[in-house]
This record gives sequence, structure tokens and C-alpha cells, in this order.
Amino acid sequence: MRFVVSSKVRARFSISVPTAILVVLSLTWVVSATVPLNEISTDPFTNDTSQHKTEVEPDVFAAGSTVVGTFQAGRFFDGGASDIGFATSVNNGGSWTNRFLSGITKFQGGGPYDRVSDPSVAFDAKHKVWLISSLALMEAPGGGTNGDAILVSRSTDGGLTWGDPVTVAVATGGSNLDKDWTTCDNTPSSPFYGNCYTEYDDNSNGNRIHMSTSADGGFTWIEATTPSAGAIGGQPVAQPNGTVIVPIDDAFMTAVESFVSADGGVTYSGPFPIATIQDHAVAGGLRTSPLPSAEIDGAGKVYVVWQDCSFRSGCKSNDIVMSTSTNGTTWTPVTRIPIDSVTSTIDHFIPGLAVDKQTSGNTAHLGLTYYFYPQAGCGAGTLPPCRLNVGFISSASGGSNWSRSTKLAGPMTLTWLPNTTEGRMVGDYIATAFGARSVSHPLFALANAPTGGKDCQTATPGCEEATYTPTTGLRVVSSAAPTGFVLNSTGEGPVPNATSDHATPQAPPTAR
Repeated sequence: MRFVVSSKVRARFSISVPTAILVVLSLTWVVSATVPLNEISTDPFTNDTSQHKTEVEPDVFAAGSTVVGTFQAGRFFDGGASDIGFATSVNNGGSWTNRFLSGITKFQGGGPYDRVSDPSVAFDAKHKVWLISSLALMEAPGGGTNGDAILVSRSTDGGLTWGDPVTVAVATGGSNLDKDWTTCDNTPSSPFYGNCYTEYDDNSNGNRIHMSTSADGGFTWIEATTPSAGAIGGQPVAQPNGTVIVPIDDAFMTAVESFVSADGGVTYSGPFPIATIQDHAVAGGLRTSPLPSAEIDGAGKVYVVWQDCSFRSGCKSNDIVMSTSTNGTTWTPVTRIPIDSVTSTIDHFIPGLAVDKQTSGNTAHLGLTYYFYPQAGCGAGTLPPCRLNVGFISSASGGSNWSRSTKLAGPMTLTWLPNTTEGRMVGDYIATAFGARSVSHPLFALANAPTGGKDCQTATPGCEEATYTPTTGLRVVSSAAPTGFVLNSTGEGPVPNATSDHATPQAPPTAR
């Protein structure tokens, strides 16, 4: 099955404001701009067991002018999807080709698994191999799914075609695997250049962390020795000196921490504390969680962000907050990314951070994509309905100062989204990557109104949720921008005794 998206713009979410005019909303610090979008993939499947047309949970990685995105297609209500899709651009986002991975599920290429979830994409520069890792699921008796394997699909032609997957790990002894993520060491001077690292956890054993390493382009994988600790949602990064750092949530998503390997992924130490998480329960029944998004600059400084309400009185809405480290064991105090004022009504969640590895230190370029509600308290009783939007903000100073945020798309009505056991879904992740010429490429799931009804659960032919990216990419706003368009949160601190406005989970959660 092959689907090629035209390079012509499909800009259903463009905001029609002349480019010379910047409209600044009071107390929100949002710039509305004309941002034409390209729909780069749409769900082609027709099986009646999952929800169509739905694409959720994208990840994206760039190596020079090649940009590869991946995402779920055909979302099931109780976990996973019909298959994993990919979209590849070889001209820095100018045009895209997309297809769907074979050999994973029974819906595409005769794979053995019932469903698949949690795609992430990486590039191994030494072996010139692109990798997409995923979580293979089997349907469990009585409903739900079991995480049966962690897989990696490989491409040796620049992300244009992909072979059947190889196995990273298999569930044994009643284990239930979850939430994989893969990265590679791409620094030629590193003693572990060409190693790739995949993180995942075992929900049946308290979300125990696992790490696996490949030194041959993803053909074979060896499990590392890790501490007996629970964790979920890690995003490993590799420093130029070969140190592997894994920012990750604890087993209950109540704290962000890290694990570190100094021997090429043979053993890991930790956890090392980053911060306690205090997060606001997002309104409208939208599926979100405070999973981290982590990246690294050219000198090896690690940046991690997540949604958190510590800076808001009463925990009434989330900001995106950040901590950094140069060694993975000690981390800076949490700072708030100043998308808007702490007195605004806006709720921010599901962040996707990118750092341009051609930059570092005080001039590191950061790009952050996220979802937001203009009104945090929405969707219940007499309150206004929840309207979901996509935003972007950038920094040219390593996160010290930030540009005004730009609204990329929206608003979306929540009933346009597929439903899950954990609420309406655009994904546990959103994604951003820097490509050639310091152009950033956000990748996100967006929904249009279904053609057959107000709720895509009952509409015919279903939802209209697809994967989009800005047509020309986005550039970081210079730190020399006009006064009033460079923002920082200097002097701010968490509200004393800030606490989450929801109960801690009674058992380690899954997110698939």
C-alpha cells in the first residue's frame, strides 16, 4: 500500500492574517501569523476494529536535508493502532513521500501482531541506517492489550523504504512491555560512535526500566544492566563524549529523573532526581500526561521539558517547564518557558522539544511545539467548550530568552478526535526536529470536522485526523528581535506548596 502526498500545500489550518501584521493577544503573548501547513500523511486503513481516519503520536528526526517522521495510524479505543506510518522528505521539508511499515501487524505486510504503538525515529550516522522503533501489541483475553515485543524497522536508503522489523526485546514470564524510545550516538569522535540505544519499561513489574544497545546498525540488540527501578517514557540522548543520559518519569509520573551510562550502554546508574512533577488535569477528557521531551545541543548539554502547574496559583493550568544538565546526574532548578503570563487562562501540554545540534551553550537554538487550550477551565457545565490548538515558541539563547509564541493551527473540537480508554487523543507526544540551515520541522496530529457528523465516533466515514507540518518549516527568532518580542521568566519561581489537582495513580500506568 503506497500513499504519496503531493508537495502542494493543503492549508486548511492556515491563519489568514497578512504577514506584515502581528496580532498580540492581551496577556497571552501569542503572535498569530500565516503558517501554511502540509498534510503529509493520512490513515489509509479500513479495518472495522479501529477508528479511521486517525493518525496520532508523531515523532520526527532530521539528518541534514533528510527529515523522517513517524506516527500511529488507525487508532484502537483500548490501545495501539493498525500500523505505524512514516513520511520522509529529502529536501528539508519541501516535499514528502509516505508509506506504512510492513511486517508488524496483520493489517500491513502480513505481520504477526494485532496492533502497534509508540513509534520513535532515529538515525545512525556511522552505519547510515534510519531506525523506527515501536511497541508490538497482542490483544489480551477479556480486552485490552499486552506489550509483546519492542521492534525496530530499518531503512538503508535514506528513509524511503523500510524492511521488516528486527526484535529488540520480547515479553517473557508475564511481562507487559511499554513506551519505547530510540536514539543513536552520531559523534564521530565518541568512543561509542554508532551505538544506538532503546529505552522501554515493563508495566507488569512496576514499570521497571530496560535499556538495549545495538552496535551494528540495529541488526542485533543486547540488553543493558539497569538499576531495579520503575520508570516510564524515557528519551535517551548521547553526549559527544559517549555518555548516555536518559531523562524519564518515575513509575507513577510524579517526578522526572535520569539514568546515565558511561560505558556505551552496558550498564546504567541512577535514578538521579531532576524535579517533582505537579501537573494540572487537562479539561475535556483529553488524554495527556507529564511525559518528558528531551534533546541535546552540540556541546552535550541536555534539555528536558514537561507539562507542569507548579508556577500557577491553585494548579489551575499547565506551563511547559525545563531543566538542563551537562552530566546527567545534576540538574538545574526548574524554569518556566514564558509562553504567556502566569495569570493567563491558557493551559499548555504535550510538549515536543528540538535543539539544533549545530548550536550550543548561550547561543543554542531551541524550538518547542505544544498543544494548548486558550481557556484552561473548559468543557463542563456552563463553561465554554474546549478548543484545542497547536503552538510554537523558539529560543536563540539556550532557553534564557524566548520569542513570542506562534499559533500554528486550530481550534479543534475534541469530538473530532479518536476516543480511547484514557480520553480523546492526539498522542502522548508531539514532535520537533531541526534540519538543514537551522530550519525546524514540527510534526503534529490535527483534526478537521468529520464529514458525517459532529462526533467522529459516529460519523461516516469517521474522523479526519492526519499528520501535518508547516510547509516551509520554522526558523528560530533571533535574540536581537525588537524589544517586547523577546521574553524570559527571570525571577519567577514555583508557587509555595504547589500540588497537582488530581490524585496520584494507584498503580504504575501504561501509555500506549
